[in-house]
Amino acid sequence: MKEEKSIKEIAFRTILEEAEAVSALTGSINDDFVRCVNLILKAKGRVIVTGIGKSAIVGAKLVASLNSTGTPSVFLHAADAIHGDLGTIQKEDIIICLSKSGETPEIRILVPLLKSFGSSLIAIVGNTDSYLAKQADLILDTTVAKEACPNNLAPTSSTTAQMVMGDALTVCLLECRGFTTSDFAKLHPGGALGKQLYLKVGDLYINNQAPKVRITDNIKTIILEISSKRLGATAVLDGGELKGIITDGDLRRMLEKTTDFQNITAQDIMSPSPKTIEPEMLVVNALSIMRKNNITQLLVVDKNRYLGVLHLHDILKEGII
Repeated sequence: MKEEKSIKEIAFRTILEEAEAVSALTGSINDDFVRCVNLILKAKGRVIVTGIGKSAIVGAKLVASLNSTGTPSVFLHAADAIHGDLGTIQKEDIIICLSKSGETPEIRILVPLLKSFGSSLIAIVGNTDSYLAKQADLILDTTVAKEACPNNLAPTSSTTAQMVMGDALTVCLLECRGFTTSDFAKLHPGGALGKQLYLKVGDLYINNQAPKVRITDNIKTIILEISSKRLGATAVLDGGELKGIITDGDLRRMLEKTTDFQNITAQDIMSPSPKTIEPEMLVVNALSIMRKNNITQLLVVDKNRYLGVLHLHDILKEGII
């Protein structure tokens, strides 16, 4: 068993060596990189990404990133490509091939077949003197000084460099396309991430009752309203106009200050100018307001017309936090 200190030292060394490899990539952002971005932006077809081994895994991630940010892409495993899947490629597609060495047998067989389609070939490669690099139209250089593996064998720094180069390409493409949060939401409708991008306050508050009391109502009425609606608060209205909010906390603070409740009305204990939100606002924005003000409810209004209450529990149920 390794000592704790020794294990931590190995981890620190690995992280620092991979960070150094990533930092060195800035020298690879050259004219070929710019041409690559512009080529993909102008493409009428898709981006076909291929590779073998660990590079194939990085390629699959690159495809996922491109698809999710507005660049239609398809992953084609190099081994499958030379056994019948080349039919995936269409004439106007652009091909990205990932390889550390650029010399693996599958890549040597595949490259001439890829070029026969007449498509532009981009190499994300760790050896610019390799067969793949010499056959490619554009090169994105991901050469690393050494792997983080102590034997300089297991793909570590090299795959990290490939991943980061792919991310740089993806981000350049999405910014050049003017890809917006709304565009992202259309492609990510599922899960917590999707809900952050499209779920609106109006989708949630309508499931709650709308507690409200008049500004002249007494303590008994206020307590019954808060208790029956089960949201821990009630809006205070004056002729339909929102004037304030009374929460469980306001009631507790009132009990600490006085024992004579007979003449107390809503106006006496309400918090004026309550935090409000409009139904068209995103729920994630509502959550931000709650966190900033350390509150659990927001009154939903439309031009100061009280509509209801959005509670922190409503957001928790949606799994956004």
